[in-house]
Amino acid sequence: MSKDKGEKKDPKKKAGKSLMEKRADKKAKELDKKRNG
Repeated sequence: MSKDKGEKKDPKKKAGKSLMEKRADKKAKELDKKRNG
């Protein structure tokens, strides 16, 4: 619960995290394409 409060207090940190997550997701998708295709 305290972690959630920290995220709400620091939106910049949350945004940066989501950006990194998006990058990781893109990489994972590309790897899947290479594996399947």
